[in-house]
Amino acid sequence: MLDRITIKSLKFHAKHGHNEQERIDGNTFEVDVVAYGAFREAAAKDNNLQETFNYQKAEEASSRVMFGPSRKLIETLCSEIGDQIFADYPIVQQLSVSVRKLSPPIETEAAYAEITMQWNR
Repeated sequence: MLDRITIKSLKFHAKHGHNEQERIDGNTFEVDVVAYGAFREAAAKDNNLQETFNYQKAEEASSRVMFGPSRKLIETLCSEIGDQIFADYPIVQQLSVSVRKLSPPIETEAAYAEITMQWNR
């Protein structure tokens, strides 16, 4: 059974979206990262971030993508965040990343639009 570390609702105001105005004004996005792996050895030692999932580094990877070049699709953002994190952490056996665009610009009021992608070793 794998252990799980979750980062929930990292919030970014970033300039992504299919409509040009979204890329000018920006939108509010949230990112969730869920990493599965064998983290009990790190827990037993209680001192080495190299033996576990360093969620601060995962937040930094998410920030680089969210504040990087403008993207039209939340799918692209999600894929780029997940690819970076999964490549950086061989200890992570499974990874799930979700990106939500809050209050998407559609005719009917909606809380958010969301994409979730998964990576497996």
